[in-house]
Amino acid sequence: MRRRERRLFAITDGITRLRATLDEVLAELGVLRHLQDDAVRDAVVGGPVEREDAREGGRDVARFEKLATDLAGQIEKLEEKRLRLMDQIAE
Repeated sequence: MRRRERRLFAITDGITRLRATLDEVLAELGVLRHLQDDAVRDAVVGGPVEREDAREGGRDVARFEKLATDLAGQIEKLEEKRLRLMDQIAE
């Protein structure tokens, strides 16, 4: 197997792993958003503890949103790299 084909397989495997990780992050993000929504409602009628929980939840949501965005960007870069490599192999 030529070097380019090995690189293509490695890139494809990397994309697959990143997509699986992104799916997990998005699932967790959905749960965190739901919990954040509940915490915000509780904070409206609660005290300082509930407000701190809402702030913490907001930070968790923001962190996972950034992680999801970063992963999507990495996937996009690898897909572009894979397309260029496939074009080189086809030549």
